[in-house]
Amino acid sequence: MLTVAFWLLALILFAVATRVGRRAGLIPIVSQLLLASIGLPLLMGLWVEPYWQLSGAQLVAPLWLKSLYSLSFALLLGHILSDAIDLRIDRQCLKIALPSFAVPFLCGLACAMWLLPAQPWLSSLAVGLVFAITAIPVLYLYLRHIDYPPAAARRLVQSAILIDLTCWSLFGLAQGSLDLNSLLLPLAGALLPLLLRALRIRQPLCYSLSFFALLVVAEHFRLNALVFGVGYLLCMAWLKIPLVMPLKATWLELVQTRYAVPLILTFGIVQINLHSALDEINVLQMTALLLLPVVSKLLGNWLGLSWATPSFAGASKWRESLLLNIRGLSEIVFLNLLLQQHLISPALYFALMLMGLFATLLPALAGMNKPLLKSAVPPGKEPLCQS
Repeated sequence: MLTVAFWLLALILFAVATRVGRRAGLIPIVSQLLLASIGLPLLMGLWVEPYWQLSGAQLVAPLWLKSLYSLSFALLLGHILSDAIDLRIDRQCLKIALPSFAVPFLCGLACAMWLLPAQPWLSSLAVGLVFAITAIPVLYLYLRHIDYPPAAARRLVQSAILIDLTCWSLFGLAQGSLDLNSLLLPLAGALLPLLLRALRIRQPLCYSLSFFALLVVAEHFRLNALVFGVGYLLCMAWLKIPLVMPLKATWLELVQTRYAVPLILTFGIVQINLHSALDEINVLQMTALLLLPVVSKLLGNWLGLSWATPSFAGASKWRESLLLNIRGLSEIVFLNLLLQQHLISPALYFALMLMGLFATLLPALAGMNKPLLKSAVPPGKEPLCQS
């Protein structure tokens, strides 16, 4: 009963934080990150562990909770990866994306090898990818929020899609290279759209429901969900079949904001013993993990934007660099994936989550914080962009 009570309390706290944050002009993901990074560790350390006598391992042990986690993870990962279908590569996007990915990625690799304790090469690769990742949903929301010129906004979003698709694909292939069977089975599943087309099935909903169902299975059985997800959606894009979300936009927003994101954040945070985690990381390492990802990403963004032609007369490379540095939901999902597979330590998870919060707040701290304007958005994209 105490475990159920804790999870109900967590959901209530996230709902309150989201509502208070909206009144203060914060988008939901920022309020949720603030609660996860500060409120939940305090709740665990000051109340749940000493008085309820519940550890993080006990709180995430129930089978029903792991099933809910798999559903939430598949929903969020699938929605993030769905941007692969919308990818339209042009020369200017490529010029922006290459330095914006390469500079922070190389900085992350160097940080993993020289500043962090010895770890497997896949963990070092993952740290480099965390340094490089951009949160497409929150970027899209900020661009609408500040009424950015549509053509310029489209170019930034397309660049972010290219960066993130590279991150997800590289990690999936690297992970699969350690076990060929774990790579071949997801690749075979990714070809399902070709089989459905051969069977003359044309309904997009059939392809989409198969995608989300198999993504849940892949996550639950620790198969390579990234390789499957990217491959499946690329097949759908090649066949020109749109991805249909499993719920209507309003319900999907509700499920993501109130349940899926809070569950994934809490699932990761409660497994961290904050005292031991902070003992595992020194001041130099913490400072580097908070600053180097942001600085290197800003540098890479600025180089890419300088290489590309200006998106419009008077475009500010500094402002666009800050926007492309936004982390948010994409990084949360990636960090949870790494933590569940024991590729990063709880201390590293916590430090990188704090970095993601700092990077996501930077545009607002720099003055790009006008009240969010409600306007029409493409059907099916609202929940992800508002998470």
